[in-house]
Amino acid sequence: MKVAIKDITLIAVLVAIIEVCKVALSFLPNIELTTFWLIIFTIYFGRKILFVVPVFIVIEGAIYGIHLWWIMYLFVWPLLVFICYMFKNCKSVWFWSIFSGIFGLFYGALCTIPHIIVGAFSSGLSTGIRLGIAWWIAGIPWDIVHCIGNFIIMLVLYQPISYVIKKLKIVNNL
Repeated sequence: MKVAIKDITLIAVLVAIIEVCKVALSFLPNIELTTFWLIIFTIYFGRKILFVVPVFIVIEGAIYGIHLWWIMYLFVWPLLVFICYMFKNCKSVWFWSIFSGIFGLFYGALCTIPHIIVGAFSSGLSTGIRLGIAWWIAGIPWDIVHCIGNFIIMLVLYQPISYVIKKLKIVNNL
């Protein structure tokens, strides 16, 4: 895929939108727009999202440091984009709201993988599994908040943002 100057600019703007929204909502636990934007950008910008996600992940690591949460980002956000790409032709606000909510609900479960690996390397596989399960169970209330937040954000913002993207004609073949 050839990347033109306008694509590089678009990628930079998309990453900036994600980062600004992430910082703006950082005072609210588990309420975020990253999931929303990655879904929207996958739907409307297709394969260009393949550049947005790694740039976003690298910037996060550069700003906040490389920690266990950053390792989670290496597979959680690409997984979200991969699944969204398979359904990118679906334009149903209800589908994307439910999908976004489910992703928020299972985010903590996905994030247990590095905890299991770290625990397994330090104290054995059974300890790693127990560590991962304990970490996930402790976070279930926050996963519920994440689920509800993602659902509401997608339900409220999907149609107006889709309208604006189409009106700005920044997407080809809409």
